Amino acid sequence: LPDSQRYLLVPEGQPVPQGLDEDVSILQEPLQNIYLVASGVMDMFASVDAVDQIRFSGQKQENWYIQKAQDAMAAGTMVYAGKYSKPDYELLVAEGCTLGIDEDTPIENRMITHSPEVVEMLESFDIPVMIEYSSYEQHPLGKVEWVKFFGVLTGKEAEAEAAFAEQTEILEKVSNGEKTGKTIAFFYVTSNGLIQVRQSTDYIPKLIELAGGRYIFENLEDSGSGRSTLNMQVEDFYAGAKDADILIYNSSIDGGVTTVDELIGKCNILKDFKAVQEGQVYCTTNDMYQQSMAIGYLLQDMHTVLTDDDTAKLRYLFLLQ
Repeated sequence: LPDSQRYLLVPEGQPVPQGLDEDVSILQEPLQNIYLVASGVMDMFASVDAVDQIRFSGQKQENWYIQKAQDAMAAGTMVYAGKYSKPDYELLVAEGCTLGIDEDTPIENRMITHSPEVVEMLESFDIPVMIEYSSYEQHPLGKVEWVKFFGVLTGKEAEAEAAFAEQTEILEKVSNGEKTGKTIAFFYVTSNGLIQVRQSTDYIPKLIELAGGRYIFENLEDSGSGRSTLNMQVEDFYAGAKDADILIYNSSIDGGVTTVDELIGKCNILKDFKAVQEGQVYCTTNDMYQQSMAIGYLLQDMHTVLTDDDTAKLRYLFLLQ
C-alpha cells in the first residue's frame, strides 16, 4: 500500500496510553460524527448497521445509491460537509468530527493524496484522517474483507464477519461452476478519447476468472504506478479487444450508456468489434461502485453473462440494446 498508517483504537472509558510514537493516531471509542468521503465504504457501514455513526457526508443526498445513506440525509442525521477537496472545516469542528475517512481511488485518479493540504488542515483541528485502499486489492474478497476493519472501528465485529461470510459463500459457489473460456473486455472511454482498462492484477479481471471467463488483457501491467487502471490508445484497444466475446462498459465515472449506438458514439471503431456485432455488450449499473458489499452478486452476474443464462436475473449489469 502507498503508506503505512497506524492507529490506536482506545476502548470507551479507558485512558490513552502514554509514550506512543508521534505517527500513531488515537481513535477514542465510541467513534461518532465520522466524516465519510469514501463512497465505496458507505455500503460496508450499512451492512453492519453502523450508518448512524456517520454524521458528515462527502456526497450530496442525490449522489448516494445506498438507501440507508439517502434516508439518513433526508432525516438530517447525516449532513453534507463538502467534497474531499473542499471540506466544510467550520461545520466539522463545530459538531465535533472525530474521524475523516477517505479513499485512494486509482480508478478515477481523484486521490485525496493529491490534496495533502486537506489532510494537514483536518489534522490541525485534531481530526484524524484515514485513507482506505480497498481499490488496490487484487482479489474480490480482499476488497470485501475491508468490512472487517470497519466492523472493528464501529464495534460491529460480529456483523462484519457475517457480511463477509455471505459474500464468501456466493463466491465459492459460483467459482466452482463452469469455466467457459469466453473473453471479456471491461473498459471505459475517457473524456479525451482514450480507453481505460483494468490492469491484469486488478480485482475485476480476477472476478471474471472466478466467474468462468478470461479477461482479454491477460498480461497488462504498468508496474510501479500503483494504479488499478491503465489508459491506452484506441488503436491498441482495438488490436487487443476486437475479438472479445463480451464487452462490459464501466459506468462508474460518466454515468454509463443505455444503447449500443450511444456507446459507438463515444468510440466509433467499436462497431467492428465481435461482441457488438453479436449483441454481447453490457454496461454496469450506476450504483455498482458504491455497492462494495455486492461483489458476490456481481460475480453471479458475470457468470450469467458468460453462460448465456437468463439476463433478467442480472442486478449490476444490463444488456445494451
